[in-house]
Amino acid sequence: MDFASIRIITADVARLADFYERATGIAATWATADFAEINAPAATLAIAGTRTVPLFAPGSAQPGENRSVIIEFLVADVDAVHRNLTGVVPEFVTEPTTMPWGNRALLLRDPDGNLVNFFTPVTPEAIAKFAR
Repeated sequence: MDFASIRIITADVARLADFYERATGIAATWATADFAEINAPAATLAIAGTRTVPLFAPGSAQPGENRSVIIEFLVADVDAVHRNLTGVVPEFVTEPTTMPWGNRALLLRDPDGNLVNFFTPVTPEAIAKFAR
């Protein structure tokens, strides 16, 4: 089995796709006005509009309701991501901080309120864990 993607349901696909394009530096691929993807090398972040929910099960997902999942991106320089998003993100949950497990991390909420963590391994153990 391969992990394929995480899908966010949103009331504003264009706004959320624009945010993730800026945050990741990856242009969204659009299938329809209700569905875009940020295709990173290891996984895909799918962004779908509320009109897609009934295709699966009516009422099964609602935008802006997540309070348990953190979307994470491994980046080369978390401090550069912080600089790029300063002025775009109204408030960072956590400024760049080196965590006890060896990653320097930046935690924020996307425009829909989903938690997003950008991190860079900085200790030898963390660097080894993510070496490709």
